[in-house]
Amino acid sequence: MLTLTARITPLSAFGTPPKGDTLFGQLCWALRNRLGEERLTHLLDGYTAGRPFAVVSDALPAGHLPRPALPGHWFNPLPGDDRKAAKKRVWLPVEHFAAPLADWLSHCRAASELPGCGAQSHPHPHNTIDRRSGTTGDGFAPYSMGRQWYGTRGKQVTTDTFALIDAALDIHIVLDESRLSAADLERALRDIGELGFGRDANIGLGRYRVDAFDAAVLPTQADANAWLTLAPCAPQALAWDAERCFYTVFTRFGRHGDIGVHRGNPFKAPVLLANVGAVLAPVKYLGESFAGQGLGGKGVDGEGLLSKAIPDTVHQGYAPVVGIRLPKE
Repeated sequence: MLTLTARITPLSAFGTPPKGDTLFGQLCWALRNRLGEERLTHLLDGYTAGRPFAVVSDALPAGHLPRPALPGHWFNPLPGDDRKAAKKRVWLPVEHFAAPLADWLSHCRAASELPGCGAQSHPHPHNTIDRRSGTTGDGFAPYSMGRQWYGTRGKQVTTDTFALIDAALDIHIVLDESRLSAADLERALRDIGELGFGRDANIGLGRYRVDAFDAAVLPTQADANAWLTLAPCAPQALAWDAERCFYTVFTRFGRHGDIGVHRGNPFKAPVLLANVGAVLAPVKYLGESFAGQGLGGKGVDGEGLLSKAIPDTVHQGYAPVVGIRLPKE
C-alpha cells in the first residue's frame, strides 16, 4: 500500500465537514463517473473483508495531526494549569511528533493559531418556501444551516482591501496501487474540487484546489505500541487491548450523494464510529498503515445492511493511522 498526501486549498465554504468517510464516499462517486460503474464495483470487491482499495483521512490542517483523545492526566499540565486553553489545543505540528506523548499538549496549537485559522463555523440563514405558492406562507419559517469557512483576513493592503491568508489542508490517502493508479486517484480528487464536495455543492459550496499530490511517509514514534487515527473508523469487534483504547463516539447519519438521491430512499442506516484522533492499542501491534473495517454491503438475505435503495452500499470504517508510543500507566 502506498501513502499519498493531497494538499488542497478551499475556494469556498463547505456545507459538509470534510471528514474521511464522507470524502471516501464522494471519491467513489467521482470514480464511478469517470471510470464507470463496473470499474467501481471491481474496486470495492473485498472492501468489507479487509481489502480496501483506498483509505482516506480527514482534511487536516497542513503539517498537523489531531491531538489524541486521551484523558487530560496523560499529558504534562500547562503552566498555570489553564484547562480551557488546554482544551483548545487540538492540533499537533508534525515536527513535534517524535516528542514523548506526555509533552504533546505543550506543542499542540489551537485552531486560531493556525495559518488561515482553521475551520470557522458560521450559520447561514434560510427560509422554508411553499413550492405551491412560491412564498414563505403565513407562518414564516426561518432556519439556519452551518457552513465551514477556511482562510482569514491578513494585513491591510489598501484603505478597503485586505490580503487573504489561505488555509491549506492535507488529505492523507492509503492506496492499493495494484487496483487503482495514483493518476486516476488524483484526477478524481480534482473532479471533486471542481464540482464541489458535500452539501450544497450545486450552489458553489465545497470547492477546493489541489496544490500538490505526492507520495508521503506518515510519521511513527520509536517503539510504537498503539495507533492514532486520522479519520473516523469502526473498531468494533476487533482485537484490541480495550483498557488502553481511548476515543470519542461519532454517529454518522449518512445519505446517498450524486444520483443516489434519486433512487427511492436517499437515507442510509446510522453508523457508530470512533471519531478522528482515537487511540487504538491492538493486542498485537503491527506496523499497519490503516485500521478498522469496511461497513455495509449485502447481508445473508441479500438485503443491503446500510441502504435498501442501493444494497451494495459500503461505508468507510477504515482510517489511516500513525504509530505512537503509549506509556504504561
